[in-house]
Amino acid sequence: MRPITPEEMRRTEEAAERLGVSRLMLMENAGKAVADFIAGRMDAAGRKVVVVCGTGNNGGDGFVAARHLAAYGFDVRVFIVGREGDVRSPEASHNLRVILGMRESLRVVTLSSPSFMEELRSAVEEADVIVDAIFGTGIRGELGDPHASVIDMINNSRAFRVAVDVPSGLDPLTGRVCGRAVRADVTVTFHRVKTGLIGRAETTGLLVVANIGIPPEAETEALP
Repeated sequence: MRPITPEEMRRTEEAAERLGVSRLMLMENAGKAVADFIAGRMDAAGRKVVVVCGTGNNGGDGFVAARHLAAYGFDVRVFIVGREGDVRSPEASHNLRVILGMRESLRVVTLSSPSFMEELRSAVEEADVIVDAIFGTGIRGELGDPHASVIDMINNSRAFRVAVDVPSGLDPLTGRVCGRAVRADVTVTFHRVKTGLIGRAETTGLLVVANIGIPPEAETEALP
């Protein structure tokens, strides 16, 4: 299976949508694939999972993963490196509303909280699993704070680290580290391996390619 560039992936997703596979469905499938990988690897009983999300669609994948992990019985906390209003895509916004309603089974903390960094540090220190859903294929330029400090916290944790699609801070096209990058134990990437992940095992860890339901016809239409 040949790797795919972020632009090729974008065109493929657009073609899938034209064929009737919505972006919301692709996000659902992506997030569930991450949750299923974790649930298949370890027993949920007593396991603490911290899902660290950005405000884009990679964060939306993280929201979906958090919902499924809570349903499997994991102790889940979600930290959003941004404010509620910064989550703008319809798909990510929808999935954020869902988890905000899950007050009995998971907790959501946003950057609006004055104690965000302290709470995140404490949660990361206690976590068994950290899900990195901060940046996906849309990363641009060098990372500054708070993202750089959050990535340092994740990397300093003893938890098992799972990156969603792309380790945050790694350029998915070139493989360049944008100042900081999450050092994942496993990267669950979607549909095809992104070109920037090839040969970057020190950052990606084990690469797992998840099928998210993109029809073959979408690639035929989108790719040369």
